[in-house]
Amino acid sequence: MQPTETATARDERPSLQERMRAYARLIVQAGCALKPGQELFVRADIACAPFVRMVTEEAYDLGARHVTVRFSDEAIERLHFDRCGMDVFENVPAWQAELNNGMAREGAAVLTIDSDDPEAMAGVDPRKMAARAQASHKACKEFYDALDFGRCVWCIVGAASPAWARKVFPDLPEDEAVERLWDAIFVTVRLEGADAEGAVAAWEAHRASFARRCAWLNEQRFDALHYTDPRGTDLTVGLTDKHLFNGGGDTTVDGVTFFPNMPTEEIFSTPDRLRADGTVVASMPLAHNGSLIEDFRLTFEAGRVVDLHAERGEDVLRAIVETDENSCRLGEVALVPFDSPIRNAGILFYSTLFDENASCHLALGRGFADCYENGFDMTEDELFEAGVNKSATHVDFMIGTSDLNIDGIKADGTRVPVFRNGNWAF
Repeated sequence: MQPTETATARDERPSLQERMRAYARLIVQAGCALKPGQELFVRADIACAPFVRMVTEEAYDLGARHVTVRFSDEAIERLHFDRCGMDVFENVPAWQAELNNGMAREGAAVLTIDSDDPEAMAGVDPRKMAARAQASHKACKEFYDALDFGRCVWCIVGAASPAWARKVFPDLPEDEAVERLWDAIFVTVRLEGADAEGAVAAWEAHRASFARRCAWLNEQRFDALHYTDPRGTDLTVGLTDKHLFNGGGDTTVDGVTFFPNMPTEEIFSTPDRLRADGTVVASMPLAHNGSLIEDFRLTFEAGRVVDLHAERGEDVLRAIVETDENSCRLGEVALVPFDSPIRNAGILFYSTLFDENASCHLALGRGFADCYENGFDMTEDELFEAGVNKSATHVDFMIGTSDLNIDGIKADGTRVPVFRNGNWAF
Protein backbone atom coordinates (compact mmCIF):
# COMPACT_ATOMS: atom_id res chain seq x y z
CA MET A 1 0.00 0.00 0.00
CA GLN A 2 1.42 3.39 -0.99
CA PRO A 3 1.58 6.10 1.68
CA THR A 4 -0.92 8.92 1.26
CA GLU A 5 0.24 12.35 0.16
CA THR A 6 -0.48 13.68 3.64
CA ALA A 7 1.58 10.96 5.28
CA THR A 8 4.42 11.48 2.81
CA ALA A 9 4.44 15.21 3.47
CA ARG A 10 4.46 14.52 7.18
CA ASP A 11 7.41 12.12 6.81
CA GLU A 12 9.37 14.68 4.79
CA ARG A 13 8.77 17.52 7.19
CA PRO A 14 11.74 18.43 9.40
CA SER A 15 11.55 17.04 12.90
CA LEU A 16 10.19 19.11 15.77
CA GLN A 17 13.70 19.42 17.18
CA GLU A 18 15.00 20.75 13.85
CA ARG A 19 12.22 23.32 13.65
CA MET A 20 12.77 24.36 17.27
CA ARG A 21 16.46 24.83 16.47
CA ALA A 22 15.61 27.03 13.46
CA TYR A 23 13.18 29.03 15.61
CA ALA A 24 15.88 29.57 18.24
CA ARG A 25 18.22 30.93 15.58
CA LEU A 26 15.51 33.16 14.12
CA ILE A 27 14.84 34.65 17.56
CA VAL A 28 18.47 35.39 18.32
CA GLN A 29 19.36 36.64 14.84
CA ALA A 30 16.25 38.65 13.89
CA GLY A 31 14.30 39.22 17.10
CA CYS A 32 17.26 40.09 19.32
CA ALA A 33 19.56 41.23 16.47
CA LEU A 34 22.44 39.89 18.60
CA LYS A 35 25.86 41.29 17.75
CA PRO A 36 29.20 39.51 18.26
CA GLY A 37 30.54 40.31 21.71
CA GLN A 38 27.13 41.29 23.09
CA GLU A 39 25.46 39.95 26.24
CA LEU A 40 22.12 38.12 26.03
CA PHE A 41 19.77 38.08 29.04
CA VAL A 42 17.10 35.36 28.84
CA ARG A 43 14.06 35.18 31.13
CA ALA A 44 12.02 31.97 30.91
CA ASP A 45 10.05 29.38 32.85
CA ILE A 46 11.76 26.12 33.70
CA ALA A 47 9.12 24.29 31.64
CA CYS A 48 10.87 25.37 28.43
CA ALA A 49 14.45 24.66 29.57
CA PRO A 50 15.28 22.45 26.56
CA PHE A 51 14.35 25.28 24.19
CA VAL A 52 16.32 27.80 26.26
CA ARG A 53 19.38 25.58 25.85
CA MET A 54 18.92 25.77 22.07
CA VAL A 55 18.63 29.57 22.25
CA THR A 56 21.78 29.73 24.35
CA GLU A 57 23.72 27.58 21.90
CA GLU A 58 22.55 29.62 18.92
CA ALA A 59 23.52 32.82 20.71
CA TYR A 60 27.05 31.53 21.25
CA ASP A 61 27.23 30.39 17.62
CA LEU A 62 26.39 33.98 16.62
CA GLY A 63 29.19 35.35 18.81
CA ALA A 64 27.54 36.19 22.13
CA ARG A 65 30.02 37.22 24.81
CA HIS A 66 27.91 35.63 27.53
CA VAL A 67 24.34 34.37 27.97
CA THR A 68 22.67 34.92 31.34
CA VAL A 69 19.53 32.86 31.98
CA ARG A 70 17.10 33.51 34.79
CA PHE A 71 14.62 30.70 35.16
CA SER A 72 11.32 30.92 37.03
CA ASP A 73 8.86 28.20 37.98
CA GLU A 74 5.11 28.77 37.96
CA ALA A 75 4.44 26.28 40.74
CA ILE A 76 6.93 28.00 43.03
CA GLU A 77 5.64 31.43 42.00
CA ARG A 78 2.17 30.29 43.00
CA LEU A 79 3.47 29.19 46.39
CA HIS A 80 5.04 32.63 46.90
CA PHE A 81 1.73 34.36 46.18
CA ASP A 82 -0.23 31.99 48.38
CA ARG A 83 2.16 31.89 51.35
CA CYS A 84 3.98 35.24 51.50
CA GLY A 85 2.75 38.47 53.03
CA MET A 86 2.18 41.69 51.09
CA ASP A 87 5.51 43.15 52.27
CA VAL A 88 7.38 40.55 50.20
CA PHE A 89 5.83 41.92 47.00
CA GLU A 90 6.30 45.55 47.97
CA ASN A 91 10.09 45.12 47.95
CA VAL A 92 12.53 43.85 45.35
CA PRO A 93 15.65 42.00 46.56
CA ALA A 94 18.84 43.96 45.92
CA TRP A 95 20.36 41.09 43.92
CA GLN A 96 17.38 41.02 41.57
CA ALA A 97 17.48 44.76 40.95
CA GLU A 98 21.23 44.60 40.35
CA LEU A 99 20.82 41.73 37.90
CA ASN A 100 18.29 43.62 35.78
CA ASN A 101 19.98 47.01 36.03
CA GLY A 102 23.39 45.45 35.43
CA MET A 103 22.16 43.81 32.23
CA ALA A 104 20.98 47.22 31.03
CA ARG A 105 24.36 48.78 31.81
CA GLU A 106 26.07 46.00 29.83
CA GLY A 107 23.86 46.76 26.82
CA ALA A 108 22.47 43.23 26.84
CA ALA A 109 19.74 42.13 24.49
CA VAL A 110 16.80 41.09 26.69
CA LEU A 111 14.81 38.03 25.61
CA THR A 112 11.60 36.97 27.38
CA ILE A 113 10.24 33.52 26.50
CA ASP A 114 6.55 33.19 27.36
CA SER A 115 5.22 29.70 28.02
CA ASP A 116 2.82 30.49 30.87
CA ASP A 117 -0.18 28.45 31.89
CA PRO A 118 -2.99 31.01 31.35
CA GLU A 119 -4.66 30.01 34.63
CA ALA A 120 -1.70 29.18 36.88
CA MET A 121 -2.40 32.15 39.16
CA ALA A 122 -6.20 31.96 39.21
CA GLY A 123 -7.44 33.11 42.60
CA VAL A 124 -4.22 34.87 43.61
CA ASP A 125 -4.72 38.21 45.37
CA PRO A 126 -4.36 40.67 42.46
CA ARG A 127 -3.13 43.35 44.88
CA LYS A 128 0.05 41.33 45.38
CA MET A 129 0.68 41.26 41.63
CA ALA A 130 0.07 45.00 41.39
CA ALA A 131 2.44 45.62 44.32
CA ARG A 132 5.15 43.53 42.67
CA ALA A 133 4.78 45.45 39.39
CA GLN A 134 5.12 48.79 41.19
CA ALA A 135 8.12 47.69 43.25
CA SER A 136 9.89 46.17 40.26
CA HIS A 137 9.39 49.23 38.11
CA LYS A 138 10.85 51.43 40.86
CA ALA A 139 13.80 49.23 41.84
CA CYS A 140 14.68 48.33 38.23
CA LYS A 141 14.13 51.78 36.72
CA GLU A 142 17.51 51.74 34.98
CA PHE A 143 16.53 48.46 33.30
CA TYR A 144 13.06 49.57 32.19
CA ASP A 145 14.31 52.96 31.01
CA ALA A 146 16.89 51.20 28.81
CA LEU A 147 14.11 49.23 27.15
CA ASP A 148 11.61 52.09 26.94
CA PHE A 149 14.06 54.66 25.56
CA GLY A 150 15.72 52.52 22.91
CA ARG A 151 19.04 51.87 24.62
CA CYS A 152 18.65 48.07 24.74
CA VAL A 153 17.11 45.55 22.38
CA TRP A 154 14.23 43.54 23.82
CA CYS A 155 12.22 40.69 22.38
CA ILE A 156 9.26 38.60 23.60
CA VAL A 157 8.53 35.21 22.03
CA GLY A 158 6.46 32.13 22.82
CA ALA A 159 7.47 28.54 23.56
CA ALA A 160 5.07 25.63 23.94
CA SER A 161 4.66 24.10 27.39
CA PRO A 162 2.39 21.25 28.52
CA ALA A 163 0.17 23.45 30.70
CA TRP A 164 -0.29 26.10 28.01
CA ALA A 165 -0.88 23.47 25.31
CA ARG A 166 -3.57 21.75 27.39
CA LYS A 167 -5.46 25.05 27.63
CA VAL A 168 -5.26 25.76 23.89
CA PHE A 169 -6.02 22.17 22.78
CA PRO A 170 -7.98 20.63 25.68
CA ASP A 171 -9.26 17.67 23.65
CA LEU A 172 -5.85 16.35 22.60
CA PRO A 173 -3.38 14.12 24.46
CA GLU A 174 -0.70 16.25 26.08
CA ASP A 175 2.19 15.32 23.77
CA GLU A 176 0.05 15.92 20.68
CA ALA A 177 -1.22 19.22 22.10
CA VAL A 178 2.35 20.41 22.71
CA GLU A 179 3.39 19.60 19.14
CA ARG A 180 0.26 21.27 17.75
CA LEU A 181 1.08 24.39 19.74
CA TRP A 182 4.65 24.38 18.45
CA ASP A 183 3.29 24.04 14.91
CA ALA A 184 0.96 27.01 15.46
CA ILE A 185 3.82 29.11 16.86
CA PHE A 186 6.02 28.29 13.87
CA VAL A 187 3.28 29.41 11.46
CA THR A 188 2.78 32.73 13.26
CA VAL A 189 6.52 33.54 13.09
CA ARG A 190 6.81 32.72 9.38
CA LEU A 191 9.04 29.73 9.94
CA GLU A 192 8.65 27.21 7.13
CA GLY A 193 10.43 23.95 7.82
CA ALA A 194 13.87 24.31 9.35
CA ASP A 195 15.19 27.14 7.17
CA ALA A 196 16.18 29.83 9.65
CA GLU A 197 17.82 32.01 7.00
CA GLY A 198 14.67 31.95 4.89
CA ALA A 199 12.64 32.94 7.93
CA VAL A 200 14.99 35.87 8.64
CA ALA A 201 14.46 37.05 5.04
CA ALA A 202 10.70 36.66 5.43
CA TRP A 203 10.80 38.86 8.53
CA GLU A 204 12.72 41.56 6.70
CA ALA A 205 10.05 41.52 3.98
CA HIS A 206 7.39 41.61 6.69
CA ARG A 207 9.04 44.70 8.18
CA ALA A 208 8.94 46.46 4.83
CA SER A 209 5.25 45.64 4.36
CA PHE A 210 4.26 47.95 7.22
CA ALA A 211 5.88 51.03 5.75
CA ARG A 212 3.09 52.13 3.38
CA ARG A 213 0.30 52.08 5.96
CA CYS A 214 2.45 53.70 8.66
CA ALA A 215 3.34 56.48 6.23
CA TRP A 216 -0.33 57.05 5.29
CA LEU A 217 -1.45 57.16 8.93
CA ASN A 218 1.32 59.58 9.87
CA GLU A 219 0.49 61.85 6.92
CA GLN A 220 -3.13 62.19 8.07
CA ARG A 221 -2.19 63.87 11.40
CA PHE A 222 -5.40 62.64 12.98
CA ASP A 223 -6.51 64.37 16.15
CA ALA A 224 -8.46 61.31 17.39
CA LEU A 225 -9.71 57.83 16.52
CA HIS A 226 -13.38 56.89 16.94
CA TYR A 227 -14.19 53.18 17.51
CA THR A 228 -17.70 51.71 17.12
CA ASP A 229 -19.21 48.24 16.89
CA PRO A 230 -22.70 46.74 17.45
CA ARG A 231 -21.59 45.09 20.70
CA GLY A 232 -21.47 48.40 22.56
CA THR A 233 -18.11 49.91 21.71
CA ASP A 234 -18.36 53.67 21.20
CA LEU A 235 -15.00 55.18 22.18
CA THR A 236 -13.10 58.25 21.05
CA VAL A 237 -9.35 58.26 21.77
CA GLY A 238 -7.38 61.47 21.30
CA LEU A 239 -3.89 61.45 19.80
CA THR A 240 -1.00 63.72 20.73
CA ASP A 241 -0.06 66.50 18.33
CA LYS A 242 3.28 64.78 17.58
CA HIS A 243 2.16 61.15 17.58
CA LEU A 244 3.80 58.58 15.31
CA PHE A 245 2.43 55.25 14.10
CA ASN A 246 5.00 52.46 14.05
CA GLY A 247 4.95 48.80 13.10
CA GLY A 248 7.00 45.93 11.79
CA GLY A 249 9.80 46.15 14.32
CA ASP A 250 11.76 48.79 16.18
CA THR A 251 15.13 50.54 16.14
CA THR A 252 17.45 51.46 19.02
CA VAL A 253 18.96 54.91 19.42
CA ASP A 254 22.18 53.63 17.86
CA GLY A 255 20.40 52.23 14.80
CA VAL A 256 19.98 48.52 15.57
CA THR A 257 16.75 47.15 14.04
CA PHE A 258 15.01 44.36 15.94
CA PHE A 259 11.58 42.81 16.58
CA PRO A 260 10.21 43.43 20.10
CA ASN A 261 7.41 40.90 19.52
CA MET A 262 7.47 37.73 17.46
CA PRO A 263 4.85 37.41 16.02
CA THR A 264 3.75 40.94 15.14
CA GLU A 265 0.93 42.13 12.87
CA GLU A 266 0.15 45.49 14.49
CA ILE A 267 0.56 49.14 13.61
CA PHE A 268 0.45 51.11 16.84
CA SER A 269 0.79 54.53 18.41
CA THR A 270 0.55 56.18 21.82
CA PRO A 271 -2.58 58.25 22.50
CA ASP A 272 -3.01 61.40 24.55
CA ARG A 273 -3.32 60.17 28.13
CA LEU A 274 -5.98 62.81 28.91
CA ARG A 275 -8.31 62.15 25.99
CA ALA A 276 -10.38 58.98 25.96
CA ASP A 277 -14.15 59.12 26.28
CA GLY A 278 -16.80 56.42 25.91
CA THR A 279 -17.09 52.66 26.33
CA VAL A 280 -15.10 49.82 24.81
CA VAL A 281 -16.09 46.15 24.89
CA ALA A 282 -13.34 43.51 24.84
CA SER A 283 -13.59 40.95 22.05
CA MET A 284 -11.38 38.20 23.49
CA PRO A 285 -10.41 36.88 26.93
CA LEU A 286 -7.36 38.52 28.52
CA ALA A 287 -4.79 36.19 30.09
CA HIS A 288 -2.93 38.33 32.62
CA ASN A 289 -0.25 36.99 34.95
CA GLY A 290 -1.83 33.56 35.15
CA SER A 291 -5.44 34.73 35.51
CA LEU A 292 -8.21 35.01 32.92
CA ILE A 293 -10.45 38.05 32.48
CA GLU A 294 -13.49 37.39 30.29
CA ASP A 295 -16.44 39.33 28.84
CA PHE A 296 -15.41 42.75 30.07
CA ARG A 297 -15.91 46.40 29.24
CA LEU A 298 -14.33 49.68 30.28
CA THR A 299 -15.80 53.20 30.32
CA PHE A 300 -13.52 56.24 30.05
CA GLU A 301 -13.99 59.92 30.85
CA ALA A 302 -11.26 62.49 30.20
CA GLY A 303 -8.76 59.69 29.71
CA ARG A 304 -9.50 57.75 32.92
CA VAL A 305 -11.35 54.48 33.45
CA VAL A 306 -14.40 55.47 35.49
CA ASP A 307 -16.33 52.20 35.31
CA LEU A 308 -15.59 48.57 34.49
CA HIS A 309 -17.28 45.20 34.49
CA ALA A 310 -16.15 41.64 33.78
CA GLU A 311 -18.11 38.40 33.92
CA ARG A 312 -14.96 36.67 35.12
CA GLY A 313 -11.82 38.13 36.70
CA GLU A 314 -13.23 41.55 37.55
CA ASP A 315 -11.00 41.76 40.63
CA VAL A 316 -7.94 41.20 38.44
CA LEU A 317 -9.13 43.81 35.94
CA ARG A 318 -9.70 46.29 38.75
CA ALA A 319 -6.22 45.62 40.13
CA ILE A 320 -4.71 46.39 36.70
CA VAL A 321 -6.58 49.70 36.55
CA GLU A 322 -5.51 50.53 40.11
CA THR A 323 -1.85 49.45 39.85
CA ASP A 324 -0.78 53.09 40.13
CA GLU A 325 -2.24 56.52 39.50
CA ASN A 326 -1.85 56.30 35.71
CA SER A 327 -2.64 52.64 35.02
CA CYS A 328 -6.25 53.72 34.49
CA ARG A 329 -5.20 55.59 31.33
CA LEU A 330 -4.33 54.36 27.84
CA GLY A 331 -0.77 53.92 26.65
CA GLU A 332 -1.35 52.32 23.25
CA VAL A 333 -3.76 52.12 20.32
CA ALA A 334 -2.99 49.27 17.91
CA LEU A 335 -4.52 48.51 14.53
CA VAL A 336 -4.69 44.89 13.36
CA PRO A 337 -7.01 43.73 10.55
CA PHE A 338 -9.53 41.03 11.43
CA ASP A 339 -8.36 39.23 8.31
CA SER A 340 -4.88 38.56 9.73
CA PRO A 341 -2.75 35.40 9.60
CA ILE A 342 -3.11 34.67 13.31
CA ARG A 343 -6.87 35.26 13.35
CA ASN A 344 -7.24 33.08 10.26
CA ALA A 345 -5.43 30.24 12.04
CA GLY A 346 -8.59 29.89 14.11
CA ILE A 347 -6.75 29.40 17.40
CA LEU A 348 -7.35 31.27 20.64
CA PHE A 349 -3.89 31.22 22.19
CA TYR A 350 -4.83 32.61 25.62
CA SER A 351 -1.62 34.62 25.35
CA THR A 352 -1.54 38.36 24.78
CA LEU A 353 1.62 38.04 22.68
CA PHE A 354 -0.33 36.04 20.09
CA ASP A 355 -3.94 37.13 20.56
CA GLU A 356 -3.11 40.84 20.30
CA ASN A 357 -1.81 40.15 16.81
CA ALA A 358 -5.17 38.73 15.80
CA SER A 359 -7.14 41.78 16.88
CA CYS A 360 -7.16 45.54 17.18
CA HIS A 361 -6.28 46.33 20.75
CA LEU A 362 -5.71 49.02 23.33
CA ALA A 363 -3.37 49.00 26.31
CA LEU A 364 -3.72 50.40 29.79
CA GLY A 365 -0.61 51.93 31.32
CA ARG A 366 2.73 53.00 29.95
CA GLY A 367 3.06 54.68 26.56
CA PHE A 368 5.94 54.50 24.08
CA ALA A 369 8.62 57.16 23.67
CA ASP A 370 9.21 56.11 20.06
CA CYS A 371 5.59 56.93 19.21
CA TYR A 372 6.22 60.62 19.83
CA GLU A 373 8.44 62.76 17.58
CA ASN A 374 11.96 62.82 19.05
CA GLY A 375 10.63 60.95 22.08
CA PHE A 376 13.94 59.19 22.73
CA ASP A 377 15.51 62.62 23.29
CA MET A 378 12.97 63.56 25.97
CA THR A 379 12.74 62.67 29.64
CA GLU A 380 9.91 60.60 31.05
CA ASP A 381 8.45 63.72 32.67
CA GLU A 382 8.67 65.70 29.43
CA LEU A 383 6.85 62.94 27.57
CA PHE A 384 4.22 62.81 30.31
CA GLU A 385 3.58 66.52 29.97
CA ALA A 386 3.25 66.03 26.20
CA GLY A 387 0.54 63.42 26.74
CA VAL A 388 2.50 60.13 26.77
CA ASN A 389 1.36 58.08 29.75
CA LYS A 390 3.78 56.74 32.37
CA SER A 391 2.97 53.77 34.57
CA ALA A 392 4.52 50.65 36.12
CA THR A 393 2.33 48.49 33.89
CA HIS A 394 1.35 48.03 30.26
CA VAL A 395 -1.56 45.64 29.65
CA ASP A 396 -2.96 45.02 26.17
CA PHE A 397 -6.57 43.95 25.69
CA MET A 398 -8.28 42.95 22.49
CA ILE A 399 -11.21 44.84 20.93
CA GLY A 400 -11.16 43.81 17.25
CA THR A 401 -14.25 42.24 15.69
CA SER A 402 -15.51 41.52 12.18
CA ASP A 403 -17.80 44.54 12.47
CA LEU A 404 -15.48 47.06 14.14
CA ASN A 405 -15.37 50.47 12.44
CA ILE A 406 -12.69 53.08 13.12
CA ASP A 407 -12.73 56.66 11.86
CA GLY A 408 -9.80 59.03 11.99
CA ILE A 409 -10.93 62.51 13.06
CA LYS A 410 -8.88 65.51 11.97
CA ALA A 411 -8.59 68.77 13.89
CA ASP A 412 -11.21 70.42 11.65
CA GLY A 413 -13.69 67.59 12.32
CA THR A 414 -13.17 65.80 9.02
CA ARG A 415 -13.72 62.05 9.38
CA VAL A 416 -11.67 59.56 7.36
CA PRO A 417 -12.44 55.81 7.33
CA VAL A 418 -9.53 53.80 8.74
CA PHE A 419 -11.27 50.46 9.39
CA ARG A 420 -14.53 49.15 8.00
CA ASN A 421 -15.98 45.82 9.12
CA GLY A 422 -12.81 44.88 10.93
CA ASN A 423 -10.33 45.53 8.12
CA TRP A 424 -8.38 48.38 6.58
CA ALA A 425 -10.55 50.88 4.74
CA PHE A 426 -7.73 52.28 2.60
